[in-house]
Amino acid sequence: MTTQEILVKAGQLILSLSILVVLHELGHFIPAKLFKTKVEKFYLFFDPWFSLFKFKKGDTEYGVGWLPLGGYVKISGMIDESMDKEQMSKPAQPWEFRSKPAWQRLIIMIGGVTVNLILGFFIYTMILWHYGEEYLPNQSVKYGISTDSLAQSIGLRDGDKIVAVGSKSIDNFDAIPGEIILGEAKSLRIERDGQQMDVAIPKGFVNAVIKRKGMFVGARILPILDTVPLKSEGYKVGFRKGDRILAVNDSLISYNHEFIRTVRKDTGKIITVRVLRGVDTVVVTAKVPGKGFGGIGPDPGKQLEIATKHYTFAQAIPAGFNRAISTLVKYVQQLRLIFVSEEVKASESLGGFMSIGNLFPSVWDWQSFWTLTALLSIILAFMNILPIPALDGGHVVFLVYEMIAGRKPSEKFMEYAQIAGMVILFGLLLYANGLDVWRWITAKF
Repeated sequence: MTTQEILVKAGQLILSLSILVVLHELGHFIPAKLFKTKVEKFYLFFDPWFSLFKFKKGDTEYGVGWLPLGGYVKISGMIDESMDKEQMSKPAQPWEFRSKPAWQRLIIMIGGVTVNLILGFFIYTMILWHYGEEYLPNQSVKYGISTDSLAQSIGLRDGDKIVAVGSKSIDNFDAIPGEIILGEAKSLRIERDGQQMDVAIPKGFVNAVIKRKGMFVGARILPILDTVPLKSEGYKVGFRKGDRILAVNDSLISYNHEFIRTVRKDTGKIITVRVLRGVDTVVVTAKVPGKGFGGIGPDPGKQLEIATKHYTFAQAIPAGFNRAISTLVKYVQQLRLIFVSEEVKASESLGGFMSIGNLFPSVWDWQSFWTLTALLSIILAFMNILPIPALDGGHVVFLVYEMIAGRKPSEKFMEYAQIAGMVILFGLLLYANGLDVWRWITAKF
């Protein structure tokens, strides 16, 4: 990955998280102000020791911290990550959080999660309205699938057509890995040479698919070079747009994945490639670079019928809502697998900021950016409502207890719970990001 690609990914990640954090904290800030509760600070990122930028308006200091691990609002009279014991030791004032009725404090605490859920729904709605919904229908995979070693290990072959995952018929080809993982499928129904048969999914396959990031089968396409960037190694050695690969050395090439396999196998070697250019056969002789020929390849959309479902604004609203709910359900299912499935390992499924950053494309694409921002907004909402002290959900649990029992937990208990929650959160943060670093080290060395 080039430095430019890393910077593009990092830029998208920082912008996305900044939007989500500011709006999440605004979800706490607005009801706090409506209930005449004093908000002392409103910060994007954390500011231990110093801040990058700050100004004060009214009772609130607004600023940007230097530690990009989130953000916060400091609400007066509330036990939070600031651990301001001095303020809490003084008599409660009318403008403080602790002086407000429990129902007002509850609304303030769930405000951030509410905003993130609404934001995810809103972004999905706008994406569907503006871009529509593009997907590859399973029936459009007319040349069948291309397989890698993992797919072949369970008996799949190039040219097979996947009809169903378990008992569920497949309409969206790209949804196949997700159906296998989340449904913990035990078999695939395939069509081979006009006959249907079942292929058993053995133990350990789901975890292997997760490690491959779902990429164990692809849609088979012809080796026609629709994309040949002018600055690519492929263009430099003689490939041109429109070339159809016929053979590499003495091996005939019928489909693009066969060309990719051959090139990867012959990295560093000199190969002879016969291509059909117009009506002429041309020979390209080249040494295969370590990173391949630089993005040359077919355009699947020119060979397979990609479907696009368009929405009016009125249609996009319920569709966006359904997409948000579906995203939330799938994320919960993924977390469930980590804790209950014998096949899924936390060390191979969890990740930190590097993993999140790698979700973004290496070129700036607004549709991908907003789609991932909506996903992260839904995830942020769910994670924050978990009943862990130091998270919004932990405060909500204590408030619900107070409303039922008619009395607050002691401030000393709240302080200890806050400390315990922060230890848990920082432990998880270090673990997830440590996994990213370890994967990077093992990939490099």
